[in-house]
Amino acid sequence: MTTRFDVLTVGNAIVDIISRCEDQFLADNAITKAAMNLIDAERAELLYCRMGPAIEASGGSAGNTAAGVASFGGRAAYFGKVADDQLGRIFTHDIRAQGVHYETAPKGTFPPTARSMIFVTPDGERSMNTYLGACVELGPDDVEPDVVADAKVTYFEGYLWDPPRAKEAIVECCRIAHANGRETSMTLSDSFCVGRYRSEFLDLMRSGTVDIVFANREETLSLYETDDFDRALTLLAADCKLAAVTMSEDGAVILKGSERIPVAATTIRELVDTTGAGDLFAAGFLYGYTQGLELELCGKLGCLAAGIVIQQIGPRPLGSLKDAGKKAGLI
Repeated sequence: MTTRFDVLTVGNAIVDIISRCEDQFLADNAITKAAMNLIDAERAELLYCRMGPAIEASGGSAGNTAAGVASFGGRAAYFGKVADDQLGRIFTHDIRAQGVHYETAPKGTFPPTARSMIFVTPDGERSMNTYLGACVELGPDDVEPDVVADAKVTYFEGYLWDPPRAKEAIVECCRIAHANGRETSMTLSDSFCVGRYRSEFLDLMRSGTVDIVFANREETLSLYETDDFDRALTLLAADCKLAAVTMSEDGAVILKGSERIPVAATTIRELVDTTGAGDLFAAGFLYGYTQGLELELCGKLGCLAAGIVIQQIGPRPLGSLKDAGKKAGLI
């Protein structure tokens, strides 16, 4: 069965504002390190005033994944809500320029387009402070049924469980995808996000609403409320058809039934910024998966993409991932 798209991603359309800082800055401003902190407009303005020199880059977890799939040469589409303002126009331009299908209609000028102040400490960890703005307006009306039906895999971010109407959109996407013989996928996004929605995430997996799950070590431990990583992996494998768990410098492990496939991390020269690492791993894996590649090779493509993005500032690849994959002998 032919399709127009390999991967459709659904997420919070966010413009990242990235700045370097010391750990003391995080302490002084009560910022939780290495996590995504939801903030209101007043807090967003305060942090923006206090942050040092910064760069703006279109981001958002699922948007980064779509851009990564396109950089590999895959056919990607994206649903996400922006406002009709300067940051919204920046986001729209950037994701379309990456070759991603993006036609979600903007939502007036208020609330404004979402932005995330990301503070990168010397160890490369990023601490995100996100004002969701127009993201909360994403709902069922923004679902393009023909795009969902024509995508091999529909992928969404766990962060979408924060804005209420987005849940309805995701459930509708999953219904359409499965009705058309497609697959669905989600990333757990953040251990704090897992803490907020643990029972709902488990239900999505156990009910078969979600086929493929992406998580990192901390999110997996949080999901099952355990300190035993091996046990958490066993439970995760039993709860979903396919899972990919990233482990930073220890690479990743792919879970399918009783099968565990270890994948080594990509060797890097310097850790610059971990923003987008998990998003790009998902991009590489899903690109390989939708091309019918073996799971180990899918994992290697994920580790390659993650390894590339953490050596730069910003969450989207600056060079061609397709060229990088060919050079590494993976494509």
